[in-house]
Amino acid sequence: QVQLVESGGGLVQAGGSLRLSCAASGRTFSTYAMGWFRQAPEKERDFIAGISSSGDSIGYADSVKGRFTISRDNAKNTVYLQMNSLKPEDTAVYYCAGRRSGSYNYNRLYYDYWGQGTQVTVSS
Repeated sequence: QVQLVESGGGLVQAGGSLRLSCAASGRTFSTYAMGWFRQAPEKERDFIAGISSSGDSIGYADSVKGRFTISRDNAKNTVYLQMNSLKPEDTAVYYCAGRRSGSYNYNRLYYDYWGQGTQVTVSS
């Protein structure tokens, strides 16, 4: 069983930056693709960014492309989401997710493990 723990959320002004971290337990982190999703109140949980197990394949939702960067450090069992130029519409609970596959997927249903989420609030 893999446990994922997010950190780094908080309150930031529009135009600011935050870096989210997701620490994974277990010895098999390097074999999992990872994704970041977010869920605003009364909305579905949406894909934000994904990274393959090796880190050589990355994808982003159009809404964050050019502003957010996903990365991973397999030696530290951690995946990161650097968020720049934040906007009020980025306000949501952010979740990291792990997939027992080398390839990430845009669909949340294809992920096997989820963190508890971390709140990001961007004020205008």
